[in-house]
Amino acid sequence: MLTITDLRGRLAAGEQIDYPLVVPRATFDVNAALNTVQPVCDAVAAEGAAALKRFSERFDHCVPPTFRVPQEKIDEAVEQLDPTVRKAIQVAIARRRSVCAAEMGAAESEVELAAGAKVVNRTVPVRRVGLYVPGGLAPLSSSVVMNVVPAQVAGVEQIAVASPPQADHGGYPHPTILAVCGLLGVSEVLAVGGAQAVAMFAHGVTDVCERVDLVTGPGNIYVVAAKRLLRGLVGIDSEAGPTEIAVLADDSADPAHVAADLISQAEHDPLAGSVLVTDSVELAERVNAAIAEQVPQLANIERIETALAGEQSGIVLVDDLDQGIDVVDAYAAEHLEVQTRDASAVAARVRNAGAIFVGPYSPVPLGDYCAGSTHVLPTGGAARHSSGLTVHAFQRVQHIIEYDEQGLAGVADDVIAFADAELLPGHAQAIRLRARGA
Repeated sequence: MLTITDLRGRLAAGEQIDYPLVVPRATFDVNAALNTVQPVCDAVAAEGAAALKRFSERFDHCVPPTFRVPQEKIDEAVEQLDPTVRKAIQVAIARRRSVCAAEMGAAESEVELAAGAKVVNRTVPVRRVGLYVPGGLAPLSSSVVMNVVPAQVAGVEQIAVASPPQADHGGYPHPTILAVCGLLGVSEVLAVGGAQAVAMFAHGVTDVCERVDLVTGPGNIYVVAAKRLLRGLVGIDSEAGPTEIAVLADDSADPAHVAADLISQAEHDPLAGSVLVTDSVELAERVNAAIAEQVPQLANIERIETALAGEQSGIVLVDDLDQGIDVVDAYAAEHLEVQTRDASAVAARVRNAGAIFVGPYSPVPLGDYCAGSTHVLPTGGAARHSSGLTVHAFQRVQHIIEYDEQGLAGVADDVIAFADAELLPGHAQAIRLRARGA
């Protein structure tokens, strides 16, 4: 059962509530993992493939026959893919590609500021990216779709996918992961997992993998720590922590649906967070009862129960939906479901969430696979300032400044005045030499 935090009546009593401190959330200390990750990353940089082999044996308990997965293994995985699963994957790819296409704006726009003075905004894709796909508690083949499709639509030239080797599959990544890569036309697939995969992408490993410009994709705390350690040497998408769901619901919500959705996130990871925010005591009680009924029917009982009983999960009782919106805004969930009367209007009032799922027929698992949206989303409250993984993550905007003599003359005095005010006479002189011939 979920523990209950009762906020009702506290505002009326004049209490100032710091919502981020009272809403359940997991402790995720990336800094604590840096000491473990540092020697791994350093070894990959210094030793290359020899370090990859050593860490594969140590962490994955198997060494792949080759770190680069042969094309025939990818083709074989596609051929052996269950037709029902293949159809589901193709639906997911098509819908994600449609949404990504809509995200693409004009590749170039021009602003003419005055005669002879223009600035061009040019969008340029990243040249080469490394996409990480976890293979631990669950082979997240859906993450291949969520990372590869926006990179392809953005125009990335080279895409490399890394996923841990699996002893049960001949030392190569899970066959479904390979099959999705094959369906997407990705041929550079690497059987490397964990922090060493991030280090391989960042430093490059001779005869295995050329260094990349950007690393994206979810992973455990050691993958996240490696991203933090190597950020700057390589670009990263985010420092994603454990997955989380918040459900904002009133007494119109179906408790069985709410319970199922909270459980669905809990089965990802023992650290996954599942939080219900509601103004209905009756709904809270019925959701807890539904959880107790549904969990024993599922395969991942221990993982689910650990997540739901952890400090990161619980029920928050509020006075009304206005306070509920304040709470979920402060929580800034990775996934937020709104199951209330007039759910669209309520969802429109929410500012902070990685993705918002509106109404009883838009559960989070839909977004995990076939909604067309991204499921690589900010966690740990980062939705207050960050977005999920979209086409824009794989693009850079360049400003191209082109002024002619007349255009420069029109603003020269202003630039000189500004430069002089900042005590930078060299800046001013660079303008004077051109504008006045001095």
